[in-house]
Amino acid sequence: MRRTITFSIAAVWIANGLFCKMLNFVPRHKEIVAEILGHSHAPALTFMIGMAEVVMAVWILSGFKSKMNALIQMAVVLTMNIIEVTAVPHLLLWGRLNMLFALLFVLMVYINEFVLNREVTQNL
Repeated sequence: MRRTITFSIAAVWIANGLFCKMLNFVPRHKEIVAEILGHSHAPALTFMIGMAEVVMAVWILSGFKSKMNALIQMAVVLTMNIIEVTAVPHLLLWGRLNMLFALLFVLMVYINEFVLNREVTQNL
């Protein structure tokens, strides 16, 4: 179960990083970056953010320092979504409701690392 959730979490980072940002399959992501960080550097910044998200997926799958990884994921997702909901809610797929999905994702990361992982190590 935990392994499936871990792969699912990594898949979210890969989908958003590689497909939505790096390959620009969802141009709305570049528009969000442009509105928040400026239009002149939006393509490069969007690509770099996408690369960072793919690196996050690789880190998740590696299992290296998984607790630190989970904390960073939660902080990044919450920070990013607070900024987006505040600055550009009109560009978000579900508007301000995006925050609910972000909170659910953060909860999934938390449960996977700090609840299910504890159960796995206690059963060893």
